[in-house]
Amino acid sequence: MLLVAALLFLAALFLLWQAARRQRAMGLPGGRVIYADTRGWGAVEQPLYDAELGLTGKPDYLVESGGKIIPVEVKSSQIGAAPYDAHIFQLAAYCLLVHRHYGKRPPYGILHYPNRTFAVDYTPRLEAELLQLLQEMHTRDRRKELERSHESAARCSRCGYRQICDQRLL
Repeated sequence: MLLVAALLFLAALFLLWQAARRQRAMGLPGGRVIYADTRGWGAVEQPLYDAELGLTGKPDYLVESGGKIIPVEVKSSQIGAAPYDAHIFQLAAYCLLVHRHYGKRPPYGILHYPNRTFAVDYTPRLEAELLQLLQEMHTRDRRKELERSHESAARCSRCGYRQICDQRLL
């Protein structure tokens, strides 16, 4: 009986080690995963929503650690020295949604790429820039015609409006 208990204890330690290793490999900080937008962790969660801002988002993970809730966004492409501004604002939007939904302001969020992981501080300045960007987006959304905002043929080729756009490239 003692041998069975020892084997079960070793198996439990091995499983805990494997889980922690998997969590680190995905760029998740230590803590409890309370939200996951991947089928690998179970049923996909409902999006976070703020009616006042008209903002909806589904972070890949929310990790609760030390009384804080940290949003984590996992990207599939490699990255250079710094994350893209669009990714930073996406993560900031998740921080804002977490604050409004859970009543806990995240001190930072995590952007995880296959080759690098960045902790992005959720500062009052970043929040103000995000709110300004959201206001600009809502203002532009009310206009009937929008100008193309880039010169990337690759981006145009993947756009959902490509078939009806009179400004498409190529």
